[in-house]
Amino acid sequence: MEFSWSTFLLEVINFLVLVWILKRFLFKPVMAVISQRQADIDEQLAQSQRLNDESAALKGEYENRLANWKEQCQLAREELNKEIDAERASRLELLAQSMEQEKEKAEVAESRQRMEAIREREQQALQQSARFAKTLLSKASGPELESRLLNILLDDLTSLSHDNAASLLLQWGVLPEVIEISSAYPIAQNKRQELEKALAAVSQLSIPVRYDEDPELIAGLFITIGAWCLRANIRDDLKGFTEFAYVTR
Repeated sequence: MEFSWSTFLLEVINFLVLVWILKRFLFKPVMAVISQRQADIDEQLAQSQRLNDESAALKGEYENRLANWKEQCQLAREELNKEIDAERASRLELLAQSMEQEKEKAEVAESRQRMEAIREREQQALQQSARFAKTLLSKASGPELESRLLNILLDDLTSLSHDNAASLLLQWGVLPEVIEISSAYPIAQNKRQELEKALAAVSQLSIPVRYDEDPELIAGLFITIGAWCLRANIRDDLKGFTEFAYVTR
């Protein structure tokens, strides 16, 4: 087979045409695609780097915020513990004060109950003593004792000061129509006259006097002039003694 220059030249020309065609229609688009792909890759890498940087910054900010939050939580916890301790101390103090007040109230109530019990026993003793004295005086009293009480009353009325007599005039209330005199025993006529004279001088009244007998008086008199009462008898003296002794204790 002999070498043909014409064929060789045609092959060379065909190769060159093929290379031009490849460079023109294949290499340039491929290189353009590769360049675009490289640019896209570089942009994605740059964006990924920016994202990594932003993520690192956010992570640092998050860690700082987390540290601050933990610090604030610790401070808030300490403050809350202080408030709880203060509130507990305050409530314990209030409880102690309340318990002390309740204790004082209980002691006062107990003391009052003891005093009431003592007073009740004393009152019972006074009442028993008064009943005993009433029984004894009922047996021992008589017209003679009442006569002595009447004489004492007459002496008191005749020796009454002007000021005391004037103050009695304000105690009648409605102007009485009668003077009522009760006695344990009948009063002799002469003693009635003395008594009426003394009462008229003291009361400055000229009104009738009505007499009646009340054995419950034991001995003595009970005189009523309107709203004013004069108790000069054993019964009222014993009752007054019992009430006075009870009140003054």
